[in-house]
Amino acid sequence: MAIDAPVPSEITALLQRWREGDRQALELLASAAYSDLRIIAENYLRREAPGHTLQATGLVSELYLRLARLKDVQICDRRHFYAFAAQLMRMILVDYARQARALKRPGSAARVPLHEEMAWTSATDDDMLALNGALEQLAEVDERKVRAVELRFFLGCTNAETAEVLGVSDATIERDLEFAKAWLYRRLRGKA
Repeated sequence: MAIDAPVPSEITALLQRWREGDRQALELLASAAYSDLRIIAENYLRREAPGHTLQATGLVSELYLRLARLKDVQICDRRHFYAFAAQLMRMILVDYARQARALKRPGSAARVPLHEEMAWTSATDDDMLALNGALEQLAEVDERKVRAVELRFFLGCTNAETAEVLGVSDATIERDLEFAKAWLYRRLRGKA
């Protein structure tokens, strides 16, 4: 997935204004980045179980509401913004899964693999909650590996795009992803 519009300097300028306390800059930023944020949301939702009631527009709207609640903004550039947006969307979906789980009977969700490279975990509410917990544990070990997983498997970036966003080499991303997949597999399959 290539994030190529709007102009990076426009996003960076709006982020600077937002960081300085200009609340209108967030509205302009949300408008300028809407199509890219919608693509990110669609990539996340494509991996959700069938019958998921949250739509891409709703996920982007919820993202905007969470961004608007931020008091001390430390997002410095376009890459950081999109990576942060992807992370927030994952958290929104985890919160959504928790709410849905509280309302559903056990075993009512169909199993849909989260990603072909992580076929051992699905997009069901229970698996998403377990995966989120495992990602939080992994973040205590290595935050970059979690960001790599979010960008690659949730956002749909290629390894090269993930490496660019995180500012490391393609080889480092490949190693990080292999480690993260093995680590997550062990945590989620009870072999840790």
